[in-house]
Amino acid sequence: MKNSFRIKKMVGVAILTALVVVLQLLSLVIKFGPFSATLALVPIVLGAILYGPGVGLFLGFAMGLVTLFDAAAFMAVDVVATVFVCLLKASMAGLVSGLIFKGLKNVNFVLAIVLAAISAPIVNTGIFVIGCYLFFFETIKKWAGGGSIEATKYLFLTMLGINFIIEFSLNSVISPALTYVVKIVSKNHNLGFAYDFSQIVESNRG
Repeated sequence: MKNSFRIKKMVGVAILTALVVVLQLLSLVIKFGPFSATLALVPIVLGAILYGPGVGLFLGFAMGLVTLFDAAAFMAVDVVATVFVCLLKASMAGLVSGLIFKGLKNVNFVLAIVLAAISAPIVNTGIFVIGCYLFFFETIKKWAGGGSIEATKYLFLTMLGINFIIEFSLNSVISPALTYVVKIVSKNHNLGFAYDFSQIVESNRG
């Protein structure tokens, strides 16, 4: 029984990992402004919900590895800092998403999924912003052609701007669908999930 659970979990995580990689590679092609909007946060959140925070962390790390292919501008400034920020922001987005769901799933199932979904782009973007201020702010000043105020405007309006809005909106819109997917899949298939979703759903209905 234990081996069956592990095999099902491995298969599920493998499928989600492949989806994360494909969507993130696709996002490198589809750009809004100079930087790409992350499309892979949805399967990361789904993995964090179905299999726990650890899997969310792993899927985020996989996404972070792919983002390095689109980080040439930052790599030219500081390779170590670029790798650190790219891996940290995506990994923490998956981990925090999973922790939020785990902490709230027995309180309110739908709210837990919604908050888990919208936390991912916030954490991902928030850590990116902190990393930019810590490691790349002087470079951003040069890109902006001015001082700190101009650099801050460039960071939030040009580098992030519509990208964050797209990421946040995508996760917000899809979160109700995630609720439906989790309920249906957990009802009809035992795929080695970290939680007994059927009991959670029933308890919240009551």
